[in-house]
Amino acid sequence: MWRYRYLLYNLVSRDFKLKYRRSVLGVVWSVLNPLLMCLVYWAVFSSLMDMRGSGIDNFPVFLMCGQLLFNFFNEATSTSMSSIISAAPLLKKVYIPKYIFPLEKCCFAMVNCVFSFVALLLVMIFTGSPFHLTVIQAIYPLATLFFFSLGVSLFLAAGTVFFRDIQHIWSVFVTALLYFSAIFYDPAQMTFSIGGFNMQQVISINPIYWYITGFRRTVMWGEALRPGMILVCGLCAIVSMVVGALVFRRTQDRFVLHI
Repeated sequence: MWRYRYLLYNLVSRDFKLKYRRSVLGVVWSVLNPLLMCLVYWAVFSSLMDMRGSGIDNFPVFLMCGQLLFNFFNEATSTSMSSIISAAPLLKKVYIPKYIFPLEKCCFAMVNCVFSFVALLLVMIFTGSPFHLTVIQAIYPLATLFFFSLGVSLFLAAGTVFFRDIQHIWSVFVTALLYFSAIFYDPAQMTFSIGGFNMQQVISINPIYWYITGFRRTVMWGEALRPGMILVCGLCAIVSMVVGALVFRRTQDRFVLHI
């Protein structure tokens, strides 16, 4: 990775320039987009689900924290899936480590996420949300989410080379994951069951829920991360990286036959 750091930097820079090349507002959209989406979600869910009276203090900040982290995961994995296929002309001509391409997509998604934190800061200031010293610990759930997303991205990038239908299946899966990540609601409200399974138990097996909750805990509630939460976030990232890297490494020599 250190050897190809300049290539990685240039690929991220290229994607950043291409994304905003024909945009009048440019990078400002990285701030405006989450703000506008937060406004839409707040208007819809606060009315339909009566979230303002559900015991959630400062619902806009609660919503923004979950939205930003989930958007990062969605963007990182969705763009990484086709990264190997998109790089096919280059891979057939020049030797480049294939893992660079899904890694670059995850890095680019993280850059967008960092810019989007400006929107979170504005919402916190506007709503009068207090700033806590525990915000420093927010780096941990964010960093472990990055490696969790990278592991998933490596797995998806390898699988999509052989099975293009994964791109369509993943979009449906991410939509379902969105509603099981406790972005719009407090999991304590989910007291019903689905297919004999308690809804709160279903939510608790979702790794994204733990990353979002850890981030909210440090940024919004001013509470330190519990040891159990640190363990879950770390283990999910390690397992994801190990599985993703193994699958990618064992299949990468056959990529050229299918791209």
